[in-house]
Amino acid sequence: MLEETLKRAKILIVDDQESNVRLLERLLQQAGYTTLQSTTDSRLVLPLFTEFRPDLILLDLMMPYLDGFAVMRALEVHIPAEDYLPILVLSANITADAKRLALQAGAKDFLTKPFDAIEVLLRIENLLRTRFLHRELQIQNEMLEERVRERTHQLLQSEKLAAMGSLLAGVAHELNNPLSVVMGQAALLQQTARGGAIADRAGKIAAMHTGLVSKGTYEGEIEELLRR
Repeated sequence: MLEETLKRAKILIVDDQESNVRLLERLLQQAGYTTLQSTTDSRLVLPLFTEFRPDLILLDLMMPYLDGFAVMRALEVHIPAEDYLPILVLSANITADAKRLALQAGAKDFLTKPFDAIEVLLRIENLLRTRFLHRELQIQNEMLEERVRERTHQLLQSEKLAAMGSLLAGVAHELNNPLSVVMGQAALLQQTARGGAIADRAGKIAAMHTGLVSKGTYEGEIEELLRR
């Protein structure tokens, strides 16, 4: 699967020499790469980058108008910090300073011209592998972060429900105490009245409050609220 993805990678070739561009295109096509774009005008790199969205850039250093360093500076603001976009510099400048400056400017690798065909293909494959593995890791991290957010939300909801249940249980307890006193007084009044309208009224009061303080009433209300 990864091998097929690598061959479909988008590769942008930037070199002011037409012969170098054609050489790289043939080399890549023979290796099985199918999605190539190229230019000999470094001023076109930024619009090409925006339209083509390459997975790898093969970049010459010494070019008219904009050299490779200027191109990398222009691209820097368009590449997200969390993204890994490999730039392979191919240059005839073999000095150590040129390599150091290119790597500091944003290049991920550096090869001198004339380059060995096998070596450049291996460098390209390694850079593309790193890019796609980095992208896969990003996707996995995003999925993990989403699961963490969902789990955190569930825990918060559980804590809210637990707090509500505790609160309602406390309210039920606070109501039961005065209602029990009312029931006791109603029972005493019923006994003292020994019949008649007052005894009947006291009986009704006791019966009504017995229903209110029954265990099933408050537990049922609490369970219903917790299910919402």
